[in-house]
Amino acid sequence: RRWTSWHRWTVMAMLAHAFLAVVACTERIPEPVPVGWISLTCNEIHHLFTTLISPPVLDAAHRLRCSRWRRRHQYRAQQGHYQRQSTHEP
Repeated sequence: RRWTSWHRWTVMAMLAHAFLAVVACTERIPEPVPVGWISLTCNEIHHLFTTLISPPVLDAAHRLRCSRWRRRHQYRAQQGHYQRQSTHEP
């Protein structure tokens, strides 16, 4: 078996993170961060980039499906967390 796809994905993820890190670093250089704010992070730049570049989803049905999926996922995670806590002995 070959790991070609894994290597490609890893390289793309590393390049994306490097891009975000460079943008975050160069954003800090020209002017200081306003009082009460933190400097831009890689995650915040990723969120801003996605929000500004990607067209927003205006379909209400899509948003409701996402909400239902997220709530089901959070419920399953919560149940798993509670189950692990109940079986864990101090």
